[in-house]
Amino acid sequence: MLRFLTAGESHGPLLTGILEGMPAGVPLTAADIDADLARRQQGYGKGGRMAIEKDHVRFAAGVVAGQTTGAPIALLVENRDYKNWADKLIDPMTTPRPGHADLTGAVKYGYRELRLSLERASARETTMRVAVGAVCKRLLAEFGIRVQGYVTAIGDVSADLPPVDAAQYPARFDAAEANDVRCPDPAAAERMHDAIRAIIQAKDTLGGIIEVAALGVPPGLGSHVHYDRKLDGQLMGAVGSIPAVKGVEIGHAFEQASWPGTKVHDELFAENGELRRRSNRAGGLEGGITTGEPVIVRAAVKPIATTLNPLQSVDLASGEPKATDYERSDFCPVPRGVPIVEAMVAIVLANALIEKLGGDSLDEMRPRFAALRRNRLEDLPMDNRPWQFNYEYS
Repeated sequence: MLRFLTAGESHGPLLTGILEGMPAGVPLTAADIDADLARRQQGYGKGGRMAIEKDHVRFAAGVVAGQTTGAPIALLVENRDYKNWADKLIDPMTTPRPGHADLTGAVKYGYRELRLSLERASARETTMRVAVGAVCKRLLAEFGIRVQGYVTAIGDVSADLPPVDAAQYPARFDAAEANDVRCPDPAAAERMHDAIRAIIQAKDTLGGIIEVAALGVPPGLGSHVHYDRKLDGQLMGAVGSIPAVKGVEIGHAFEQASWPGTKVHDELFAENGELRRRSNRAGGLEGGITTGEPVIVRAAVKPIATTLNPLQSVDLASGEPKATDYERSDFCPVPRGVPIVEAMVAIVLANALIEKLGGDSLDEMRPRFAALRRNRLEDLPMDNRPWQFNYEYS
């Protein structure tokens, strides 16, 4: 199975990632990863740090002659800002910022300097998640699976995005990438742009909602048999681990919570021997298992807690009330967050695909993928006769 670890501080010399379990033979170049790293650095409302960093990945292991070897993949991204910190005498940070890990990290680890929490809890860490996710996207692409996302809301501005079928999502993806708020609804994108501009002038921050769709995912990934094997639970946990993400749903689950069941569930019909669904309100998952419809994951991103307008706190060195000091950050992280959510979804789906297919190389996996059971009547023969459990009990 896939496992990955990341290491590195926000202002340290390097960000490092190790991805274990990637099969051999997957075509992979630095350009495949750099494209998503660049997307992570783009978006209206970004902070000044992105003017410094020009993220580029280097392979240190596991990729030879443009292909994965099956060994752990080591990834490195340089922090260009480190040169500004390497020999700097850093002022003590003793006033925790509400909404950050400053105070909770100090409570947990006994830090006597709050910046130690900041350095690792910073969203700069997600650079390496995007790099690992880009590797997983390359594997998924070999099986015709595409993972991409867009912004559906920023602040109180929501896009008008009616349900679409799988064939219509690529146009939605392209429309999102055509503007700097990554919203596929041009009219809403303009209003989002205005909302971010206003929040910058107000010295405040805005959050929003990101939606990611995974196309071409076969039915049968995940399992209903145990809590940690349910794929929707894995997806929600992975996406919920992203900094500033405070809510995750499959499809439009929170909205559907107020609907009657007959309006929520996807009715089935048979057409030319294939089972089809009239809708995809389930977001591509039933019982923790993929249905064959697009997998839809939505993330609620809170406003960044670092604001130019200070918040009230307490100086831990003196015990006295003190307003927070400003640390450079985004005004709205939502457009830049799209490739991060994509990455976590891709990592979970790639792991589920490897678990389903097995095999140590791409060549071993391909025929197994072709032989997967699908939503076809011929793949689902039924005994159609009474039966008994026959367990012994007293």
